[in-house]
Amino acid sequence: MANYIVTGSSGFIASHTCESLLLDGHKITGIDNMNDAYDVRIKEHRLKKLKQHPNFIYSNIDITDLSALTSIIKERYDAIINLGARAGVRASADNPFIYYETNVTGTLNLLEISKKFEIPKFVLASTSSVYGSVNSIPYSEDDLTDFPLSQYAASKKAAETLTHTYHNLYGLDVTILRYFTVYGPAGRPDMSVMRFIKWIIEEEEIHLFGDGKQSRDFTYVGDIARGTIAGIKKLGYEIINLGSDHPVSLLEVISIIEKITGKKAIMKYLPESPLDIKATWADINKAKTILEWQPATDIENGLNECINWYVKNRDWAKNINLF
Repeated sequence: MANYIVTGSSGFIASHTCESLLLDGHKITGIDNMNDAYDVRIKEHRLKKLKQHPNFIYSNIDITDLSALTSIIKERYDAIINLGARAGVRASADNPFIYYETNVTGTLNLLEISKKFEIPKFVLASTSSVYGSVNSIPYSEDDLTDFPLSQYAASKKAAETLTHTYHNLYGLDVTILRYFTVYGPAGRPDMSVMRFIKWIIEEEEIHLFGDGKQSRDFTYVGDIARGTIAGIKKLGYEIINLGSDHPVSLLEVISIIEKITGKKAIMKYLPESPLDIKATWADINKAKTILEWQPATDIENGLNECINWYVKNRDWAKNINLF
């Protein structure tokens, strides 16, 4: 049995990762400040499920508070899995300071904890957003990441750079995972899949920025959790993409949801945002080779799982704030 610290434990990816680790018999100290970046009810829903496991210990603290982090270290840990972050491209333009504090200062604090308490492994959740728009697709880990289009992308790039410093100076073993458009049951309500499902089922207008032809490498959260766990092993210092390797346009996603639900989307087209990238597509050869990982869930089956979750929880999920 291994012992892990998982930050952002009530978050989307982290809660699924915690669930998988707990089912494998590991011990988790989950850290989350339950902030209001999006509707907290969905975080409470995830946390309630995790608290059913006897090997899950929860601490409601902020990773920007170094003294609070230090106070909870009571035993030996095998790794810190830093999935706690402020996410979202558009929201980062409205409040860049909180993105810097959480994603950069928070990561720095956790790296200091790793050094002080000799925690040998550090896994950092990063994002495909660091690739910006200067690279051709599919994106490779060796591509240029010096020109982020959003404050969110810039903050995650800064966090990546910090981890390399701690690897170089202190020998910390680091895996950086660049996630590509993660979706799945109990997903983030500020992302397209959750929004599209709610709007279509509730027969509300879909707010679509641009013409809908933008493509994303939608990757199922169960596959992402499995890849994250694979990244815990000793690797030295590696940056690895986790994506589906099959980009799908937003209009295609809407069409699949329409087919599954038997309902027609009501479209409202809005101006394209300058923060948005036209397309994302992950080169996952490195993940296949180093992590022996590849995605197992296609977009149709993944969306079906999302819709099933929404229908099952519709009595409260329909009231979740999407903005």
